[in-house]
Amino acid sequence: MATGLDPLAKEIAVLSRAGYPIIYIVTQEEERALRLVEQAAAASKKAFVKWSASIGFHEGEAVIEPGASAALDHLAQQSEPALFVMLDFHPYLRDPAVVRRLRDHVAEAMRRRQSFVLVAPILNLPEDLEKDTAVLDLPLPRGPELAEELEKVARSANLTLDPEVAEHAVRCALGLSLNEAARVFRKVIVLRKGLNEEDLKLVVEEKKSVLRKSDVLEFHELGESLNDVGGLGEMKRWLATRTRAFGQEARDFGLPPPKGLLLLGVQGCGKSLSAKAVAELWKFPLLRLDVGAVFGGGGGAPEQAIRTAIKIAESLSPVVLWVDEIEKGFSEVEGDKSASRVFGSFITWLAEKKAEVFVVATANNVQNLPPELMRKGRFDEIFFVDLPNVHERIEILKIHLKKRKRDPARYPILSEVAKRAEHFSGAELEQVVISALYRAFAEQRELTDLDLDLATKQTVPLYRTYEERIKALRDWAKQRARPATQDSTVLDYFKV
Repeated sequence: MATGLDPLAKEIAVLSRAGYPIIYIVTQEEERALRLVEQAAAASKKAFVKWSASIGFHEGEAVIEPGASAALDHLAQQSEPALFVMLDFHPYLRDPAVVRRLRDHVAEAMRRRQSFVLVAPILNLPEDLEKDTAVLDLPLPRGPELAEELEKVARSANLTLDPEVAEHAVRCALGLSLNEAARVFRKVIVLRKGLNEEDLKLVVEEKKSVLRKSDVLEFHELGESLNDVGGLGEMKRWLATRTRAFGQEARDFGLPPPKGLLLLGVQGCGKSLSAKAVAELWKFPLLRLDVGAVFGGGGGAPEQAIRTAIKIAESLSPVVLWVDEIEKGFSEVEGDKSASRVFGSFITWLAEKKAEVFVVATANNVQNLPPELMRKGRFDEIFFVDLPNVHERIEILKIHLKKRKRDPARYPILSEVAKRAEHFSGAELEQVVISALYRAFAEQRELTDLDLDLATKQTVPLYRTYEERIKALRDWAKQRARPATQDSTVLDYFKV
């Protein structure tokens, strides 16, 4: 087998030589898949035969009847070792007669060293064929493939690119298919009559517009840092020790890439803000996965939507993948076959992923989380984010005053306000500052201690409504999660 073979072409060749009669490649990039299968066929010294419903087979001047059943009958007459590529064959797999005919040919195909390679944009595999089929997800192209595509586009436009600009452009295009990347490169080159460092912002914007077609995955701009997160000192220290854990130096030291965090806790206490801050801390792209949209139909079939999201995240690695309110998507997987498959794929990927995709999942209601999600190996750590203690409340108030261009030193009442706001969440403390500012603005004067004091007295914290639920959450967290705050006694504030 050729040593310079593409890794995926090599995998296809190995599967075929190992006797897999059916190889199912899931991808939207048909041309790329065909090139890989053709490479695999050449490396295995097998014939490469292609079929589609629109044209059937082309063999010299003859065109074989394009129907699926006729195609399978024709292939059954071929005796030479071969890879038979069937394009968009998945709709025919709903026909029991076609599935039966394919199964009839499996044993003979194995004896003849033949494999049926199904190339389709979605996975539609009947149970009857599962044991005879190897499923491959064609990953999105990495840097070298995108660089080759950029070079082709530049050559067609008679452009000579600066090597450093070309490298940055390729990095900006990660997460796109080859066809999408080529279109983005061409559009930017046409608009700008070239490609320089300033034009790379357009490449990023074009990429975002392409990925917006997916309702389940979205880019988030970086901005919030850990300095915007009040308290949570234990979690911050944990993150700081892993800042250098990505890259080859860490691998050479014997470290695997960090898997991620599960943040459980009270609503409005900084879990989502922390997810955004992790990306800013490590200067990684930030992707948000909407698990609810996966099952809501926005991304098509749930299984395909989650597979596509994972492929995009891995192609952008190192990256932070933020899964907000994960319990809303995976709360009722039992009894739902489709949801169970999606959940199974997701947690298997969490445990086995090799790409540098750091997952930050947040949850407010742990009772709705499947226990499999919290087993060791899915996440590196599970942190419990509670209502802030008095020191954290002071810190949070100062953060929100600074964000609104006020010097916290001018407000000596902050310590008193923090003591009175004993059951307030971080989000409620922010609203105290905003409400106080509204009052001062309405009276056309500067913010005072009195405004902050009145805003605190007028705010009714969520704790009063959900006291029992919060107590139950704290009791659960004592044995199952690590406190995110430096002051661990916060878990004992209210003993039942």
